[in-house]
Amino acid sequence: MRATTIVMVMGVVACLPLVACESTQTRVQNKEDLLAAAGFDVHPASTPQRVAELKSLPPDKFVTRAKGDHVEYLYADPLVCNCLYTGDQQAFNNYKHEVFQRQLADEQQMTAEMYQEPAGWWGGWSWGPWGWPGPAWW
Repeated sequence: MRATTIVMVMGVVACLPLVACESTQTRVQNKEDLLAAAGFDVHPASTPQRVAELKSLPPDKFVTRAKGDHVEYLYADPLVCNCLYTGDQQAFNNYKHEVFQRQLADEQQMTAEMYQEPAGWWGGWSWGPWGWPGPAWW
């Protein structure tokens, strides 16, 4: 039991650097692709007024703003495109739906990879005429 726990911990520790491989810029770029696909409008910070507005918002976070009788969603990106994304409730819902779908697909892919039996895994074992060697073999 203890050896199994140690092996599992070592496996998790070995995978940690892989999680950190994706840079902040890559993550923001992926998010921006989703925003554009969901229906958000892109407004480059090409004027001093837009630059000031971009700097007044928290970077890479959604901010809501009441605009008349509806809500407007703002997403400031000073890192990748130096622009502001704006969208309505429908665009935000589309974005959240797409994020959920991608997470679900990623989880399904990881599960499939975890439970996929490596090719030839059982091929190297010789069970002999009596089948499984049993506990005495260990």
